[in-house]
Amino acid sequence: MKRTTLDLWVGIFVVAGIGALLFLALKVGNMGAFDSGATYAVNAHFDNIGGLKPRAPVKSAGVVVGRVGEILFDTKNYEAQVVLDIDGRYRFPADSSASIMTSGLLGEQYIALEAGGDPKMLQPGDSLKLTQGAVVLENLIGQFLYNKADEAAAGGTQE
Repeated sequence: MKRTTLDLWVGIFVVAGIGALLFLALKVGNMGAFDSGATYAVNAHFDNIGGLKPRAPVKSAGVVVGRVGEILFDTKNYEAQVVLDIDGRYRFPADSSASIMTSGLLGEQYIALEAGGDPKMLQPGDSLKLTQGAVVLENLIGQFLYNKADEAAAGGTQE
């Protein structure tokens, strides 16, 4: 083989390898423009979103059905407004609920969509009425400690 032919093949493999690495990096980071299909936006208001970030998954029954589009602060209600970009292939009843969940103990946060029973479906721009904010680990620990302190104080006065 000539040296130029060998150099050409090496160049082709290097470019293909860089392209594959770029594709994988975008897929792992949920940043790829490789998502197929149209989406529709649905709003949800939460009292606390914890560490939820844009592009976080929206799951229903464990299946990714969309992504968090953007997170805004509602100055009227002093709540977080989350725009959910739901894949157009999936339709949900108007009385569906959304909860912020965590994958594992300290994993990434996502929104869990639970379908309701209303025959009317969510339309683009609709708002979810039933939402549950993120459970903050520090608050749970604080409540546990305060309850233990109250039990100890109540137990000490009864003696």
